[in-house]
Amino acid sequence: MPFPYLGETKELNAATRLSVEGSFVTLSDGVTHYELGGDGRGPVVVLVHGFSVPGFIFDPTFDFLTKNGFRVLRYDLFGRGYSDRPQTPYNIDLFVRQLHELLNVLGLKSVNLLGLSMGGPITASFLDQFPDSVARHILIDPAGAQPIELPPLLQMVKLPMVGELLLGLFGSAGLVKGIAADLFTPELVRQFQAKYKVQMQFQGFKRAILSTMRNHMLDSFHEVYERIGRMDKPTLLFWGRQDHTVPFEHSTDLCKAIPHARLHVIENCGHIPHYEKPGEVNRILLEFLTNP
Repeated sequence: MPFPYLGETKELNAATRLSVEGSFVTLSDGVTHYELGGDGRGPVVVLVHGFSVPGFIFDPTFDFLTKNGFRVLRYDLFGRGYSDRPQTPYNIDLFVRQLHELLNVLGLKSVNLLGLSMGGPITASFLDQFPDSVARHILIDPAGAQPIELPPLLQMVKLPMVGELLLGLFGSAGLVKGIAADLFTPELVRQFQAKYKVQMQFQGFKRAILSTMRNHMLDSFHEVYERIGRMDKPTLLFWGRQDHTVPFEHSTDLCKAIPHARLHVIENCGHIPHYEKPGEVNRILLEFLTNP
């Protein structure tokens, strides 16, 4: 019998997805929700989100790039947004497989790949395995340069049964409150949290979050970063100076692992600079994607 996570009252199915924008495709591990927009003849940019906030986190980036002639793909990782919550370990293999199968189904080749936060280890691992599929690599406040230091309560969540109990009874409020720390700008918090809450009503969300933590997705991927650092792939790196989720200090290790990465520090900004400072980030991103 599945653990009764409070607040998860709906099942993701064809009926509950009727009013959802975007498209759906069945991959080997389940249904993936995605949105593919922009010029069908333009260069392809693929946006991979992080630990728990689904594809809406790329609203400013998606809109900007589609208006500037790019073909842009964003999707929800398994366990998030409107993608399925399969009964499987939420590890790096699952997320790389999801990305690889999605690109194959959509016929997208030689893409520009952008990874945000936990999306950093996913895109880096994808590049490590499929180097010929990636033209350029963009990282925004990526996890994995060092293990993410979790507070004692979240460390306890990794324990069998203790995690289910804590996340099941108290997890909703904690998750919603926790994402506020991603933002440096207080005015954006309420709107951001309202969008975030939508996915939490669907069964399997907390189970996926718990499995992601237990399967080392917030641990170090430094060796992967070192391997792709030895590749000759143009790499752009953004980091918010006031990031409390993946601290700015981690950028030193990341730059050592990928010495050719171009680092842009975004001042007065937290964990999601593309969302808080889209004007500044988009200008640099467009230059990187269009210049040789």
